[in-house]
Amino acid sequence: MLKIGILSTAHMHAGAYVAGLRGSTEAQIVGLWDDDTARKDERAAGFGIAAYETLDGLLDVSEAVVICSENSKHRALTEAAAAAGKHVISEKPLAPNADDAKAMVDVCAKAGVRLYTAFPCRFSPAFWQLKSAVENGDLGEILAARCTNQGMCPGGWFIDTKLSGGGAVMDHTVHVTDLLRTLLKDEAKEVYCEASNGFAHSDYDDAGISTITFESGVYASLDASWSRPKSFPTWGNVTMSVVGTKGVIEMDMFAQESVLYSDKTNKVSYQNWGSNIDAGMVTAFVKACQGDETSHNLLASGIDGLRAVEVVEAAYKSVASNQPALVVRR
Repeated sequence: MLKIGILSTAHMHAGAYVAGLRGSTEAQIVGLWDDDTARKDERAAGFGIAAYETLDGLLDVSEAVVICSENSKHRALTEAAAAAGKHVISEKPLAPNADDAKAMVDVCAKAGVRLYTAFPCRFSPAFWQLKSAVENGDLGEILAARCTNQGMCPGGWFIDTKLSGGGAVMDHTVHVTDLLRTLLKDEAKEVYCEASNGFAHSDYDDAGISTITFESGVYASLDASWSRPKSFPTWGNVTMSVVGTKGVIEMDMFAQESVLYSDKTNKVSYQNWGSNIDAGMVTAFVKACQGDETSHNLLASGIDGLRAVEVVEAAYKSVASNQPALVVRR
């Protein structure tokens, strides 16, 4: 049994990861630590797991950690875990800037521990089918892709740029960037992005559309906006329309859903019944920490997380200059 510690539950995905780990026969959640005492106690009680008063105390009894803190705290928690010799999977984006992300990669490499980025979309069967079609040449030469990762504004620390590093562009660009890199086996070269605060009219970006050009010449458009209203049936989406010389394939990652009309809530909602990609990712993390190379190769590495952050960094540079920005690789 791999002993796992949860470092912070600031991110909403923490609950899904805890549930996924509990479904594994090879993992044991030994406890939870959070720098927010009230949140720590509430979530630990809700999950039914031990709350640790100190970070070092939890690291002492863990073999690997799941980091679900605010983006600005990923680096410090990763450095602490690496110093203690613990494997790490960190929520996305890996860090709010590429320098911090690179430092996380370097410290884990120096300590001889594995660093992974939480990109559960890699574990979607719909994406696997799309990837297989591309690799088999069903679409011919890939020319372009039209992508979305739209969602509701999560509020809280996500809209505090000192903690998040940015708004919707920071939050939602990284998932699809990673999928595109995995699909094309190519690196982003240039980004043109337009972003605004046209929905909330506040001091963070909640709407962003980017065009990402890859080294091969393939380009992709990405709508990474918090554009879903509160009344929308679901939190958001991940879609990709991939265009090749032989045809087009459309992927809707979360299309496996039932529509619920609830008199209790007076709302319409989508109830997803498809594969649990969060559980798939954390199960692979457990196996990778135990030495399974197949699981290791399925997961997004720290380098993968860094590459996605570099694209986000270029997107914000583009917004500031109103010009395309080159992706600078560390």
